[in-house]
This record gives sequence, C-alpha cells and structure tokens, in this order.
Amino acid sequence: MATMNEKDYYAILGVPKDASAKDIQKAFQQKARKLHPDINKAPDAEERFKEVSEAYAVLSDDAKRARYDAMRSGSPFAGAPSQPGSSAGSYGGGFGGFPFGGFPFDAGFGQSRRAASAYNPEEGANVVVEVDLTAAQAKEGHKRAVTYRRYESCSHCHGSGSVSTDHAKTCPTCGGTGSIDVDMASLFGMGVLKMVCPECAGSGRVVADPCPQCGGSGRTAVTSEAVIEFPAGTHDGDVVRIKGMGHAGTNGAAGGDLVGRARVSSERLEGRAANGFYTVGVMLPFLLFSAFTGVFSLFALICLVPLVMGIGMIASDDVLHRPSLWWKRGLSQLLNGAVNGLFFALIMVWFTSCTNGLFLSPYRMM
Repeated sequence: MATMNEKDYYAILGVPKDASAKDIQKAFQQKARKLHPDINKAPDAEERFKEVSEAYAVLSDDAKRARYDAMRSGSPFAGAPSQPGSSAGSYGGGFGGFPFGGFPFDAGFGQSRRAASAYNPEEGANVVVEVDLTAAQAKEGHKRAVTYRRYESCSHCHGSGSVSTDHAKTCPTCGGTGSIDVDMASLFGMGVLKMVCPECAGSGRVVADPCPQCGGSGRTAVTSEAVIEFPAGTHDGDVVRIKGMGHAGTNGAAGGDLVGRARVSSERLEGRAANGFYTVGVMLPFLLFSAFTGVFSLFALICLVPLVMGIGMIASDDVLHRPSLWWKRGLSQLLNGAVNGLFFALIMVWFTSCTNGLFLSPYRMM
C-alpha cells in the first residue's frame, strides 16, 4: 500500500495546491458522485472512490493537510511558523505552531529527516523453489545450487527500519487508531466513512526516522544463492527447509525459510493421465448403480465412450514404467472422480429405473 507522501492528493481531486477548502469539497463531491460504486459499475470504480475519499479526508482537514504538504516538500518542518525564542540549536524551544499539532518525534532539530513510514512488523514469507530431479537423483540423494530473489534484513538499519530510534511512534495522522474519518453526510447522507490511515497503513504506528536504504521497511531486495540437499529416497513433492533463508520480516520481525520442493517427473501424475483417472472414476458409480437396478445395458452404452477415452488417456502415459507412488496418486484421483459422480449417478439411475418401470408395467400385466 502506498504511503501518504507517495500519493498526490491534489492531482487525485484535480485541484491546485493552493485550492481553498470550498474548492476541495466541490471537487470531491463531483468525483465521488461519478465514482460511487452504486452508480459507477466500472471494475476500478470502488478503488478510485476510496482513493478520492482518502484524498478528501486529508486535504479537508487543516492539520492533516499541513502535515501532508510538509511531508511532500521533503521536510516535516516546511510551512511551520517560527516561534519566538526558538532556533535551530534550541531543542527545548516551543513548537506550539508546528503544523502537525506539536513536535512529533523527539529527535534533534538539526538532523536530516524523511517522511514517516508505516511501522508494521510482519513475519517474512517462505520462498519456495521447485527443483527438478531424475528418478536416480531422487533415489540416491542430490545437492542442487539455486539462485533466487528474496528480501533480506537491511544492513544499514539492521532490520528495524529506523536509523536512530529504537521504538515506533504513534501515527500523527490518525492518532494511533489506524483509520481516518471522511464526512460523507453532505454528499450521500451516509454519515462518516472510516478509511485505513494512508500514513501508517492501519497499524497506528510509524517509524520516526525511516532508513534511507530500505525506506523504513527494514528489508531490501537481493539475489541469494543456496545449496539444497535432498536426502536419499526423496519422492516427488518432498520438501527440504533451510531456516532463515526466506524473506526477511518487516521492521525486525522473524524471517521465513527457503523451501526446496522436489519435482520427480516419473512420479508426477498430471495432464492426460490425471484426467483419465478422474474420468474413469466418474463413470464407475453409473455402471455400479445401473447393474443393481436393471438398467445396466442402457448406461453401459452411455458410459462406454468416456470410459474408453479415460482408459486410453491413462495408458498413453507410459504406465509400464511408472512407480508405485504414481499409481497411488492415480487411485486417489479415481476415487475423487467417483465421489464427485456418486450423487449424479444415484439420481440419474434412480430416475431412469423408475421411468423404465412405469413404461413397461402395462406390458407386464398382460
């Protein structure tokens, strides 16, 4: 999700940067009427409506607008009126006129600063790498070097996302609630609409001094190499984990693992053979139920073509050289088809049997 300083709210609403509050409200009303999901059925209408509402929520509030303008200018102090007795060297000077509602971050005045970034520690995801193995390599064991893309912990801030501050701060835009309010009463009569805060992305906290290398996330994209060792007796679908070699977590959270998944082509059931087993499985309930209800001859004709096609698809996949795991997966696929075809077979065979009985009953009485 893009942070607040990455979005041009003025461009989203189509107003100049010196637009008055009245102009901003008018622009929002015009765009919101066109983009409201109940009126506009375009696929992206809802997303654009949220974006316009978000822009209005920030620019319609004087304090939020002042903070946004300052963040966009590259200095959080831009636009702040000077206070009597305050100077670059007087950290203890008053900041009552600060446009963000007070000095937000307890850091030195002379320090170069960047816009705040969302603080949202999340565990890193695993990175899954598919490794093709021959039957012999899987049986005897095999080592394979792999190259892959991942996020690693930022070396500049050591994964915290912050250069000099250990703890995250309360988001000054939403006050730590993680959401902002948009007054929609004048437009649609729907009262106040709550939206995810664009600065903290809903977490309620921000990094006070974002790392210039990772932007405050605590991780950077890199290309890594690793050697995955598959033990002897590996089968298709088996996995090997290397701890901590997956994506690094954000803001110091735990990282994920590198997962190597074996692909042994001789044991993989896919394509025509998988469809063949499934087709045969679907046909079996029809033949079994019809045999018990006396309409086997009719359903044998109906099921003959798909049944032969299914067997043909299975036979075309070099079945004489397939290992036991392949046949086990084929049986599983066949049972899956049989379960899915069971209900339809029961209904159709019962209906056919009843219809056949009603049709022949006059002749049996003669």
